[in-house]
Amino acid sequence: MALFSKLFSKLRGGSPSSADWEEIERSLIESDLGATNSAEIIALAKKVKADEIEQSVSEALTGWLSRAPRSLASHPERITTVLVVGVNGTGKTTSSAKLVSLLKSQNRKIVLGAADTFRAAAIEQLQTWGERLDVPVVAGVANGDPASVAFDAATKAKGDGADYLIIDTAGRLHTKSGLMDELGKVRRVIEKVTPVDEVLLVVDATTGQNGIAQAKTFIESVAVTGLILTKMDGSAKGGIALAIERETGLPVKFVGTGEGAGDFAPFDSTAYVNGLTQS
Repeated sequence: MALFSKLFSKLRGGSPSSADWEEIERSLIESDLGATNSAEIIALAKKVKADEIEQSVSEALTGWLSRAPRSLASHPERITTVLVVGVNGTGKTTSSAKLVSLLKSQNRKIVLGAADTFRAAAIEQLQTWGERLDVPVVAGVANGDPASVAFDAATKAKGDGADYLIIDTAGRLHTKSGLMDELGKVRRVIEKVTPVDEVLLVVDATTGQNGIAQAKTFIESVAVTGLILTKMDGSAKGGIALAIERETGLPVKFVGTGEGAGDFAPFDSTAYVNGLTQS
């Protein structure tokens, strides 16, 4: 059922009671739209005619979405470099591999850098993906220097004439200042070889408002260019993409909807809003 179905059906059925309005607002908040955004939609609904509500809500939601480009950067004349950042546990490493899979399907030549050196499992996971996708993976030793891995990956990508360099980074948010310093160092060493074109922040869509708080922490410290929302497979509540774009101004560029390599796609904002408002 569309997120706003309850609101639309109540309005079409007559004048909602105060209890109805409270119920509708609570359902919107529980769908991760956020308290402020939910209250704004309720205020809008109370002002418009019942036969205008769907269009009015759709226009409001569309206005909340980021206007920044959603397409992934591409520089045919050189390597396009993408850093994938985010808190451990959000699906960051898997998203890095899925992005590689998507680019491979477009006949792009890719080098993958395993710069999350503080988790041996992340290195092994990327190496397994690399074998599966037939993509070279540059990795170092566990607990080694992430910047050194990133530099080696950039050097290899340039030497191989790769189209894209995708680098998975560490995500230890509990050591925020150290992590951000580390990400800054990774970026600086890459830029000795080639520019960094995208910094994609991975957010677990099921974490709701906590995901927005995490996003803000990274955005304050790293030049994030876009978002990847993971676990948008039905377990996620529908309003999170709206809430996070309105709160941060950043575009969701990709969504992950499952565990497989193909469960990953560019974010279609029009289809998303239609899905929220059309039964």
